[in-house]
Amino acid sequence: VQLVEFGGGLVQAGGSLRLSCAASGFTVDDYAISWFRQAPGKEREFVASIHWSGKSTYYADSVNGRFTISNNAKNTIYLQMNSLKPEDAALYYCAADPILTRTPNYHYWGQGTQVTVSS
Repeated sequence: VQLVEFGGGLVQAGGSLRLSCAASGFTVDDYAISWFRQAPGKEREFVASIHWSGKSTYYADSVNGRFTISNNAKNTIYLQMNSLKPEDAALYYCAADPILTRTPNYHYWGQGTQVTVSS
């Protein structure tokens, strides 16, 4: 089982980034795939989630309307991040679990990709 994130980087406030998460080694159809983030000194927090089978999506209040989670037919999950704010800066993780939850109790995790937002 493997989740590999990429697409992080440095962006100015107000800018956009698209993160990608490539999933392999398990049947994604039965899984929820979520993005979490963790800033230095803070707890890991839920960002967005998509359930593969139903395409249901969920967002944290702090990103709703600015971020969009989506997937493609090739086991890749995207997080389009628009209107980025300095407080969005964090290490972003992709995670997978059969149960969709906003708590970080996920079975599988990627290694993370860094997002830095300059003011």
